[in-house]
Amino acid sequence: MNAAPIFRRVALIGFGLIGGSIARAVRAQGLASEIVTTARSEKTRARVSELGIVDRVLETNAEAVRDADLVILCIPVGACGPVAQEIAPHLKAGAIVSDVGSVKGAIVREMAPHLPGNVHFVPAHPVAGTEHSGPDSGFAELFINRWCILTPPDGADPMAVETLRAFWAGMGARVEIMTPDHHDLVLAITSHLPHLIAYTIVGTADELAQVTSSEVIKFSAGGFRDFTRIAASDPTMWRDVFLNNKEAVLEMLGTFNEDLSKLTRAIRRNDGEALFEHFTRTRAIRRGIVEIGQDSAAADFGRPHPPLEKKE
Repeated sequence: MNAAPIFRRVALIGFGLIGGSIARAVRAQGLASEIVTTARSEKTRARVSELGIVDRVLETNAEAVRDADLVILCIPVGACGPVAQEIAPHLKAGAIVSDVGSVKGAIVREMAPHLPGNVHFVPAHPVAGTEHSGPDSGFAELFINRWCILTPPDGADPMAVETLRAFWAGMGARVEIMTPDHHDLVLAITSHLPHLIAYTIVGTADELAQVTSSEVIKFSAGGFRDFTRIAASDPTMWRDVFLNNKEAVLEMLGTFNEDLSKLTRAIRRNDGEALFEHFTRTRAIRRGIVEIGQDSAAADFGRPHPPLEKKE
């Protein structure tokens, strides 16, 4: 456990996979003296209380953020703007306000106008997750050796950025800083487009009249199983991702369609050399990912870890 907490009080707005994992990691590492949270439904709030992994579960967002030194919105991207407007009058001067959304340009546009000038706005995106959701799905080791990208807007306080960097590093994450727009372009190809493809492939399999659903399930090979795992991710979250990162996703989708057309022509023309060259190049990318430690048996979706060691 850390000798001294980074924050006195951390408030989590929303308590699903990410919020629950943050709470567990913060408690395990002693990163805050107090953790408070709220969630939209009474059922979720009751379950969080039963789990006993936060100090207080409050009914409203306004109550949760009051006197908090760090406020993290752990909710779908589309809900962040209205919630920022709701909590703005109740934020403590000097508080850091952040989020966990996988789109950052829209977060800055939707949240920043509502936040008072006496708080520090530092958006964040922990690039980690599983296909599971809800308060029981989180675990303290989720962020270990995974990237958390901070996207502070122009004029952000350097000390607030450094404090949030230390907070995420304390949970085991590797931290990178980039602009919101660059983040959205990078994530469009590394995360958003793969999810779109997964949703499409699984949907196509479901629609094939000549293949029964039982056969799709029974004979699913490793590749298809990986797609179904990705396609099982939270529908609300991913709807908001695609709507709020539309331009970058469409740009990457256009490039993907061009490459897919090239492969289609190679197959049609029996061009084995073109196929072999393409597969060799993509294999090298895979090896590079493995070499830098960004893979395990379960990709970046909740792979198992040894317990997170408590710091003394």
